[in-house]
Amino acid sequence: MLQHGTLSVLGTMSGTSLDGVDAAVLETDGHVIHGFGPTAYRAYSDAEQATLRAHLGQWQGDDISAAARLVEAAHLSLMAGFDAVDLGAFHGQTLAHDPGGRGTHQCGDGARLAAALGKPVVWDFRSADVAAGGQGAPLAPFYHFALAKWLDATAPIAFLNLGGVGNITWVDPSKDAPEDPGALLAFDTGPANAPINDLMQARFGLDYDKNGALAAQGAVDSQVLAAFAASAYFAQPVPKSLDRDAFAALYAATTALAPPDAAATLTQACVTGVRLALAHCPVTPYKVLVAGGGRKNATLMGWLDAALPCPVIPVDTVGLDGDMLEAQAFAYLAARVVRGLPISAPGTTGVGQPIRGGVVSAP
Repeated sequence: MLQHGTLSVLGTMSGTSLDGVDAAVLETDGHVIHGFGPTAYRAYSDAEQATLRAHLGQWQGDDISAAARLVEAAHLSLMAGFDAVDLGAFHGQTLAHDPGGRGTHQCGDGARLAAALGKPVVWDFRSADVAAGGQGAPLAPFYHFALAKWLDATAPIAFLNLGGVGNITWVDPSKDAPEDPGALLAFDTGPANAPINDLMQARFGLDYDKNGALAAQGAVDSQVLAAFAASAYFAQPVPKSLDRDAFAALYAATTALAPPDAAATLTQACVTGVRLALAHCPVTPYKVLVAGGGRKNATLMGWLDAALPCPVIPVDTVGLDGDMLEAQAFAYLAARVVRGLPISAPGTTGVGQPIRGGVVSAP
């Protein structure tokens, strides 16, 4: 049944911002988007966030049982509310990411979810790419290619996801398939919401800087920003990816600043990373469509629009759900996994050739 026709796939995502789990249904054959289904969200409690934060940086050999059980239970409680789906997609929670080193670690067992849900679940999306020499991230670009086709884009377009870490996908919609040479270029731009959220949690016990209100009151520290912009990461060739806390030195440099100045500096650092990223694109995209929580930060969006040489707009303005793009992306990838199609390519993760990935667990 999974090998033919359009599938109804329930995708999920729990990102590095640690705010909660997104779930979204996508109707697709693994090539074309046929429709968008219902969505849902399950927030992590303060205690759950604290547990996940305590396990960041830990690997498969460490004792991550508390985090894994938490992640599985949160996903199960959300996914159980969706009945009429053929397939589930479980990304898990990234605790550590070190391509070229120790690899990548997304905690949670998709086989347990498949057994509990009574439906097949696709999971472990990143390991095969990393094992083949790729970055294992970002993985949403193949879905971005499908979205560009759905939008009938006729010129290169970019999708910018501002979660805990920022990542950008440059798409040439004239190509036939996402794995075609030159169809996609994708990589992490730098820190996005993660350090801002960490600042708000440490200083005020808040989850995030709502609308960028605190940053708007502050002044950017030019020395901290200049040191950040000089980081070796930005000179590295693309594709490339980052761990959530790869720029811990940036956050540490803001701890002596007044809260508004620290927020402004961290927000401008996100903008700087995106601005530097555009220099790697083959041509300037005709627009940048922004997804993720960062698109709700009015200060961040305003500074991005002022800094970039093309319009910067939320994906919602073109009829997409900016909160659910990553969950939809893993639904799309799950359909490709069960159809034996690649989910990453040299232009998206730096792997040597298009790579199939993912594990399919039967109920």
